[in-house]
Amino acid sequence: MTTEHQPIAEQLVERNKNYAAEFHDSDLAVEPAARLAVVACMDSRIDAFAVLGLNNGDAHIIRNAGGVITDDVIRSLCLSQRFLGTREIVLVHHTDCGLQKVDEGEFRDELNQELGIKPWWSLEAFVDPYDDVRQSIQRLYMTPFIQHKLHIRGFVYDVTDGLLHEVSLNHPQAD
Repeated sequence: MTTEHQPIAEQLVERNKNYAAEFHDSDLAVEPAARLAVVACMDSRIDAFAVLGLNNGDAHIIRNAGGVITDDVIRSLCLSQRFLGTREIVLVHHTDCGLQKVDEGEFRDELNQELGIKPWWSLEAFVDPYDDVRQSIQRLYMTPFIQHKLHIRGFVYDVTDGLLHEVSLNHPQAD
């Protein structure tokens, strides 16, 4: 929320000064304590740490629209596993996601009409968040860059009651 006189970025800088005044050098390691990487939607209704009962320093949190498994997410997960010791991946998609309300073809056409170029990236719109989690798990199983594939779990977070609902593929994958 912004005020009429001060842009939000300025408010954030002021809030940071308050934070820094109380800051004590942390002894948290660079490697996540829980050896966990979480891929979640960027939706502002999801506080990934709170939803999963995590503390600062427990996990890498990778967020984008829809929690989509893109090349950049795979890049981040690969680095997280190979250089920073994570061993488990948790996917968190959610109900009432904005990507459920977008027609990808119309979106691409609108951008093309407005800008004269279609995006080179996929929007990854979907209808059912449970099916989308299954698709995301499959993408992780298929990439050679992800290790520890026995430790991938997917969930749909219900924005109306705060509960996680696990999604299963009904077949195990080996490391």
